[in-house]
Amino acid sequence: MSLEENKKVVRRFVEAYNKRNLDAFDDLLAPDYFDHTNQVGVDGLKQLMNMAFKAFPDFHETIEEIIAEGDKVWARIIFEGTHTDEWMGLASTGKKVKTEMVDIFRIVNGKLMEYRDVNNNLDFLTKLGIVEYTEMGKKIFQQK
Repeated sequence: MSLEENKKVVRRFVEAYNKRNLDAFDDLLAPDYFDHTNQVGVDGLKQLMNMAFKAFPDFHETIEEIIAEGDKVWARIIFEGTHTDEWMGLASTGKKVKTEMVDIFRIVNGKLMEYRDVNNNLDFLTKLGIVEYTEMGKKIFQQK
């Protein structure tokens, strides 16, 4: 597969979950797909996405940049959503969050085989109001 074809696979994957079309995962994910970040395969990923859709009903991701090299695709993604239901044991905060992450995919024969992400959980949890900066942290990071 060409680098451009690999990027198209990632774009179709992001589009599928933005549209809540988890059935499309069957065409996009290899049967032995593995998400290293969340330690799940295909079925676990579908369960995780359904939990995210419930907790953040307006959940949406936007690819800001996408780079391909060999069998890997890196995508800088902006996640936005409003936390209206429980997420990973955290009660609803009602807060709208917007955060950035980098997703790394490995693609084999046109299918997503592996996934990892690099994200800023501190930023995410701070925006939800779960974590607060200390007074010194507020000065350093210019938080009000």
